[in-house]
Amino acid sequence: MRLASTVVTGKSNRPLSGRVALIAGATRGAGRAIAVELGAAGATVYCTGRSGRGAPSEIGRPETIEGTAERVTTAGGTGIAVRVDHLVEAEVADLVARISAEQEGRLDVLVNDIWGSEHLSHWGSGFWEQPLADGLHMLDLAVRTHLITSWHAVPLMVARGSGLVVEITDGDRDDYRGSLYYDLAKASANRLAVSQGADLAPYGVTAVAVTPGFLRSEQMLDHFGVSEGNWREAAAKDPDFLASETPHYLGRAVAALAADPDVGRWSGQVLSTWGLSPVYGFTDLDGRQPDWGAHFAAREPG
Repeated sequence: MRLASTVVTGKSNRPLSGRVALIAGATRGAGRAIAVELGAAGATVYCTGRSGRGAPSEIGRPETIEGTAERVTTAGGTGIAVRVDHLVEAEVADLVARISAEQEGRLDVLVNDIWGSEHLSHWGSGFWEQPLADGLHMLDLAVRTHLITSWHAVPLMVARGSGLVVEITDGDRDDYRGSLYYDLAKASANRLAVSQGADLAPYGVTAVAVTPGFLRSEQMLDHFGVSEGNWREAAAKDPDFLASETPHYLGRAVAALAADPDVGRWSGQVLSTWGLSPVYGFTDLDGRQPDWGAHFAAREPG
């Protein structure tokens, strides 16, 4: 089924006008693109994270929440940058109180995209051989932050009897992801969608998880030594990169869900960009509909 009104086509190209969104972890990559695409659909978007101008996080990347908020506004929405460490409960409580005060208690979309754990990931060794402190910190950043943020933000949705919670994850299957701590973090995001969906369904609030395919984030482009302009050259190092997608493909998936009046049909499910794109009719920036699921299945032996 293809819906008549999406971010890309339909009766209105601003289906989220008047809506309020919180993107927790909006500094770069998936979070930044989700914020921009929600802004392009007309939403007011609170862009949070630890990387502000003049106050970078431990990651040390150049992207900032202020830069994301500016892109949201340029796209047609209203971007609001708020520097928040989502591990600090008092800061999250203050953020939600601010949203409630400024938006008259309204919050329509919460996206839990906090990650910031690339430097904590270890591959090719047993979990007992990897630094335990790195693994536990990853779980703090990728799971505990999501719980803290949902606990404080969801009551705004429950009070209004509507809303959408999106957990950004990696993978829609139960396969082991190659590193225990990484696997546990991403599997937890999927279970957060299932569990929140079950608890919130009686209150008219939907919770889902959404996974991209091979994501062409700023950090991934840097890793391969390419830019968005010549990204295909990275296939010399990893042929799978030819099946990659920009973060905006994921952003458009989330925007389409947020604009769907029947989004509750997805509640508690783990969804994917390639599964949602034919349903809602959105494309990546280049007009393609990358299908990482099909590509990955074709790689498997037998």
